[in-house]
Amino acid sequence: MNEPTPTVRLTRDKLTRRASIGVLLTLGVLALAGPSGVMAWAENLSQLDQRRAQIVKLEAQRDELRNRVGLLDPDHADPDLVGELLRKNLNVTHPDDVVIVLDH
Repeated sequence: MNEPTPTVRLTRDKLTRRASIGVLLTLGVLALAGPSGVMAWAENLSQLDQRRAQIVKLEAQRDELRNRVGLLDPDHADPDLVGELLRKNLNVTHPDDVVIVLDH
């Protein structure tokens, strides 16, 4: 019959209540201002919109490159593109080409 004295029991109850309130307050603050809380939600949505716009842009670039690779296929390359690349990268001209030099 070793029952705790009433003062020890009251102290333990107070400590438990204070710890519970502290945990609840911490959870509440994290729910509002944490990295995935309510306040960060708008920022996350704007980042999501930016990422989606970036994905659309990169998909367009990928499609353009895929088309260009298809035009440079060694088995049946597009003659216009091959001529353009030769003129641009190797400074090669065709005998029928007319070159106009512009002074800047």
